[in-house]
Amino acid sequence: MRIFITGIAGFVGYHLAIALSKRGNTVVGCDNFNAYYAPELKRARAKNLTGLGVHVFEGDITDTIFLEKHVVDFKITHFVNLAAQAGVRYSMVNPKSYVHSNLDGFASVLETVRRHPHIKLVYASSSSVYGLNQKIPFSEIDPTDHPSNLYAATKKANELMAFSYHQMYGISVTGLRYFTVYGPWGRPDMAYFSFAQAIWEEKPIQIYNQGNMQRDFTYIDDVIRGTIAAIDLGSPCEIFNLGNNHPESVLTLISLIEKYTGKKAMRELLPMQIGEVPITYADISKSNKELNFFPATSLEEGMGKFVEWYLSFRQ
Repeated sequence: MRIFITGIAGFVGYHLAIALSKRGNTVVGCDNFNAYYAPELKRARAKNLTGLGVHVFEGDITDTIFLEKHVVDFKITHFVNLAAQAGVRYSMVNPKSYVHSNLDGFASVLETVRRHPHIKLVYASSSSVYGLNQKIPFSEIDPTDHPSNLYAATKKANELMAFSYHQMYGISVTGLRYFTVYGPWGRPDMAYFSFAQAIWEEKPIQIYNQGNMQRDFTYIDDVIRGTIAAIDLGSPCEIFNLGNNHPESVLTLISLIEKYTGKKAMRELLPMQIGEVPITYADISKSNKELNFFPATSLEEGMGKFVEWYLSFRQ
C-alpha cells in the first residue's frame, strides 16, 4: 500500500501516519498548516513524522495540480482525506472557510481519485451529521437531513458527493463518522484540551447547557484502528460509525481532568449554545461486524494519557 493522507499534520492524520508507517506502508501526505489553531503544534507533528520517514508536503487540497502530482509521483494506491475545516463555533464566525476546505477541497479530492480509479478513498465524516436526530444511539441507517450547524452540513454534503462519484465513476469510497476523538497531540480547540489548559492555568472554563451534555468520547488509538480497518477493507461504498458506544457527561470529563491535574476547575455555567446538540452516541454494531472495531479505552484511562502528554508537552 502507498497511502496519501490529507491533513497529515492534524490530530488524526498524525496518528494515522505513524501507525501506517510502523506497519510498513509508504506514507505521503499534505497539510496547509493554517492558523485555525496554533500552527506550531502542526509543525511539531510534521517534524516527528519526517523523522519516521513519512513524506510531508505543504499544500492545499483545493489545488488539484498539487494533488495530482503527488498521487502520480508516489504511485498512490489509497487516499485518506482528513483535511477539513473543523469546529462548530468557528462556522458562525468564518463560514467561507468551511465552503473552501470541506466542499471545494473535497470536490478536488474526488476529481483526483476519479482520474485514478484504482485508488481507494477513505474520508472523514463526523457524528455531527446526525444533527437534531432524536433517536439514540445513532445508527448509519438513521436519517441525517437535519444538521444543526454548517460544519455538519458540509460533512453531510461530503457523504452525498462521495456517493455520487461512486455511482458515476465506480470509485471506492468509505466515509467514517468520527465521534469526539481525543488523546495526546490533540486539537487545542476541542473542549477536553481547552478545559485542561484552563484548569492547569487556573482560569475559568465555560460549560454550556449547565453541564447537561454527553459525548461519545473516543480515544485516538481506537479511532486509528478503525480507520486502518476501513482502509484495508476497501469497500465499494460504505459509511461507518467510529465511536466509543458509551457517552459520558461533560461534567465527568471535567472531574477527570481535575483528578489528573490535581487542580479544581473554576466553572462558569452557561445556556446551550446555538448549533450544539445535547448528546452524541454511536451505534457501532456495523463497525463491529465489518471492521472488527471494538473500542478498548475508557474515558478515565484515555484522559489520564492525554493529561500526562499535555503536561509534558507544555514544559
